Amino acid sequence: MLIVRDLLLGPQRFVDLQAGLPDISPNVLSHRLRELQESGVLQRRTLPPPAASRVYDLTTWGAELAPIVTALGLWGSRTPIMPRTGEMRPNSLMLSLRSTFSPSDEPDWSANYEIRIGADTFCVRVNRGRLTEMARGPAAVPADAVIATDHKTLGLLVTNGEDLETAVGSGRMTLTGDIEAARRFLAAVGL
Repeated sequence: MLIVRDLLLGPQRFVDLQAGLPDISPNVLSHRLRELQESGVLQRRTLPPPAASRVYDLTTWGAELAPIVTALGLWGSRTPIMPRTGEMRPNSLMLSLRSTFSPSDEPDWSANYEIRIGADTFCVRVNRGRLTEMARGPAAVPADAVIATDHKTLGLLVTNGEDLETAVGSGRMTLTGDIEAARRFLAAVGL
């Protein structure tokens, strides 16, 4: 499920998957990827030039696991016994934001966002108050607002260990472009 979780936001190379799952050996990861390929959950393909990298990507059938993985994440986040220590990685942070997004009935809220977590970039699209896209990589269209931070700060915000004004005021999070649109998105995900 952790491999599926890390592929929910788009394809990844083997080294990217390994970096996101530091407690798994390369041999075990290779074995799990092969099993998931054989069962039709993911596929291995080559990206078009100039990247031309070999990546793993969920199949249509594998992508149907998204609500299950999201539900498990929400369930696990409310655990009464597990300590809230450790760092959340960018993929987990973005999936956390997706799972806590509260749709709006305001049809005038449509915006493109770019969220930068350290060296990782994600694009987010809200259309008519609904989250319609969240994927790894820069937005195909210009972003209305850019939210930039590091994974530790966003992790603190997600777990209510810090408030938004403190993160922005300290300079550990920056909001550029349409600041009100950025704040609207962050409010919709509970930050």
